[in-house]
Amino acid sequence: MDKTYRYAVLGAGNGGKAMAAYLALLGIQVTLYNRTGSRIEIIRLRGGIDLESPVDPHGFGKIYKVTDNMEEALREADVVMVVVPSSAHYDIAVAAAPFLRDDHIVILNPGRTGGTLEFRYTLKQMNCSTNPIIAEAETFIFASRSEGPSQARIFRIKEAVPLAALPATRTAEVLEAIRPVFPQFIDGKNVLQTGLNNMGAIFHPALALLNAGWIEATSGDFQFYVDGVTPSVAKVLEVLDRERVTVASAIGIRARNALEWLELAYNATGDNLYEAMHNQTGYYGIKAPGTLNHRYITEEIPMSLVPIASFGSTYGVSVNGINSIINLACYIHGTDYRRKGRTVERLGVKEMSVGELVKFVETGERD
Repeated sequence: MDKTYRYAVLGAGNGGKAMAAYLALLGIQVTLYNRTGSRIEIIRLRGGIDLESPVDPHGFGKIYKVTDNMEEALREADVVMVVVPSSAHYDIAVAAAPFLRDDHIVILNPGRTGGTLEFRYTLKQMNCSTNPIIAEAETFIFASRSEGPSQARIFRIKEAVPLAALPATRTAEVLEAIRPVFPQFIDGKNVLQTGLNNMGAIFHPALALLNAGWIEATSGDFQFYVDGVTPSVAKVLEVLDRERVTVASAIGIRARNALEWLELAYNATGDNLYEAMHNQTGYYGIKAPGTLNHRYITEEIPMSLVPIASFGSTYGVSVNGINSIINLACYIHGTDYRRKGRTVERLGVKEMSVGELVKFVETGERD
């Protein structure tokens, strides 16, 4: 390795603390940023984070710098790991725009759907004068949670996580830079591929909304992916999944369907989605959200389903099922998730043909 890269982790929630501690325990210089300083005050005072994990590394990870100042967070960083809810990607881009350098590598963990497109377009709107590499992971590399104000736990590290840069011609550069500490990241082809393989868009919001009565009556005291997935619910998920795959196909992407994903990720199979989900033993024991005011709706609707629906309507694909789920979320929360969400306008690709869109994500060039 010719260069030891310095990392900044933006976000000190469950995932951000786990990532910062993990990197620190590998001997990496890590700066941890959070926009609310009080949330990271104990980490700053202690000088690090305790990380529990069934595998190495684990222990006390000494953090180089803890700050709520974006300029300070980015000043000494080479790789910037953005570990915040995708609904905060816009705010991070706005805050970071004045301080990003050409040699920065920014990775959204994960991007959900359209994350790098929104991030890049926001930098352009903010008149960012530099050209950092922006990339996104298809999913978050850790299964983790916060154990306290300066504690984190990693339950599992995913073995393979697709990653793509915008443009895709720079993906290899990103993978080479992070390989010494994150060999699990693999080439995700392009950001349309990673964004439209967002399986949480199918499983999370619809499952929560179709079980709304049960969630409110029991505060989530049932097995979300088992009790909540009845044959009828599974049929709705299959419709949404077909629409997602069709939208992907319309823009030249071969997306995995839910059955393929369950077999690939968990070796769970079945004749239909109901059987396959019930054959995934890892789903047993996972409780439902305790409330409908949960990221499965508040994040996944505007940052996952809205962009898929927007791509569908732009490129002539019927997305009636997805739109029905978006509408339910709007009714229940009394908000317009389409206005708040990632539409083709907010992604900066509204006027692009399919060919122009694909060329843009592959090469970064606009016709």
